[in-house]
Amino acid sequence: MTIAERPDHREAPLVLDTEPPRTLGFTDQAAFWLNIGVSLIGFSGAAVVLSPAEGSRLPLAGALLATVVGTVIGATMVAGPAAIGSRTGAPAMAVLRGLFGTRLSYLPTGANIVQCIGWGVYELTVITLGVSALTHDRVPHWIVIVAAGALSTVMAIWPLSAVRALRKYVSAAVAVALIYFTLQLLRQPVPLPTDTSWSGFWPAVDSTLAVSISFVPLAADYTRHSPSARIAASATVLGYSVAQVWCYLLGILAILHAGSADHVFDTFLGVTAGWLFFAVLVLRESDQSFANIYSTAMSIQNLLPRVDRRLLAGFVGLAVTLLALPVRDFSNYANFLVLIGSVFVPLCAVLVVDYHFGRGRTGWNLTETAPTRPLMLLPWAIGFVTYQLLNPGSIGPWTDFWTRAQDALHVHPGWWSSASLYSFLAAAGVTALLARFRRG
Repeated sequence: MTIAERPDHREAPLVLDTEPPRTLGFTDQAAFWLNIGVSLIGFSGAAVVLSPAEGSRLPLAGALLATVVGTVIGATMVAGPAAIGSRTGAPAMAVLRGLFGTRLSYLPTGANIVQCIGWGVYELTVITLGVSALTHDRVPHWIVIVAAGALSTVMAIWPLSAVRALRKYVSAAVAVALIYFTLQLLRQPVPLPTDTSWSGFWPAVDSTLAVSISFVPLAADYTRHSPSARIAASATVLGYSVAQVWCYLLGILAILHAGSADHVFDTFLGVTAGWLFFAVLVLRESDQSFANIYSTAMSIQNLLPRVDRRLLAGFVGLAVTLLALPVRDFSNYANFLVLIGSVFVPLCAVLVVDYHFGRGRTGWNLTETAPTRPLMLLPWAIGFVTYQLLNPGSIGPWTDFWTRAQDALHVHPGWWSSASLYSFLAAAGVTALLARFRRG
C-alpha cells in the first residue's frame, strides 16, 4: 500500500466500512462533552427546573438537586451507547443494524436525521440570539446565520480536528467564563423563590434528564474513535455531567437575579466585563450545531455507506443554514423537536440491554446484509407509548390523542412521574424478558 492509499488516521473515515482511527483519548472526549454540555439554551432552560409545572416552584435546593440527579442519570444513559460505539467502531445509526437489522435501522435513522437537522437549525438561531444580545441587534440576522453555519460545516468536514481544537483552545476559555460568571453572580445576594413546593421535583428531574439523553443518537459518532469503552463511558459521564450541572446552576442564579427567563442573557451582560465572557459562550455554541451537522451526515451514511462523508457534511451544513435563515419563532418548533427526541429514550434502553444481555453478547451483525429483527420494535414501541402517556407534549391533535388515552387508561401523571425514566425502564424490562426468552 502506498502512502497515498493509507487511511488518514488524523481524521474520521470517509466511507462507512473503514476502520476508524482510535485517536481520541480521555481528555479529548471529556473536553468534547464539556463543551457540548454548556449551552445558551441551558441558561434559559433552567426556568423549567425552577418551575416544572404551572403554578409550582421548587425551592433552590430542590432545583439544584433535580439538576444533579437528572443530569447524572441522563449522562449515564448516554454513556451506554457511547461505550457500544467504542467497542464496535461503528457510528450511532450503523450500530442499530445489529439491533434491528439493516433495513429496520433506517427507521430510527430517518428520525435522527429529522431531529439533528432540527436541532442544528435551532442552535444556529440561538447563536443569533446571543449575538443580538451582545451587539444590541446591530448585526443582521442573516450574516450571523451564514457565518455560524459556515463555521459549523467546516468543523463537521474535519470532525476529529474540531474535537482536538475544542480541547486545546476552547475548553479552558469556557471554564474561565463559567468560573467568572459564577463568582460574579454569587457576590450578590440571591433572591430565593417564594411559595415553593417539592411536588415538582420529579418533573424537574425529567426535564434535565431529557436534555441529557437527547445526545444518545449522537454519542457513538464520536466515541467510535475512543481507544476503549471505559474511556468513552467515563469521559462522557464526567464531561457532560460537570458541564450541564454548572450551566443550569448559572441559569438558575441568573433567572433568580433577573426575575424571568426572558432576561437571562441581560444578567450575564450586566456584570463587569460580562460581554467578553458571554462572547466566549456564544462562540462555543457552534460546537452544538457542528455536532448536529456531523451526526446528520453520519446518519445519512447509514443509508448511503459509500458516499464521502465530507460531501454529506457540506450538503447538510448548507441545508441547515438555509433552513435557519427565515426562522424567528420557536414556540411550536421546540415542542416538535422534544417529541422527536422522546423516540430515543426507550431506544437507548433497548440498545444497551440487547447488546449486553441479548444478541450483542455473541456479536451483532453490522454489515449491509444484517437480517431484520422485527421483534425488537416491540420494547421500543412500549417505551415510546409509556413516554407519551406520562408526557404527551404540547402539539395540538397529538396531545389531544394521548390525553384521551390517559383518561381511558386512568393514567394521570403527578409528582411521581418522569416520562424519560419510566419509558427507559419499561423498554429495558421488555428487552430483558425477550433476551431471557431467546436464551431459554
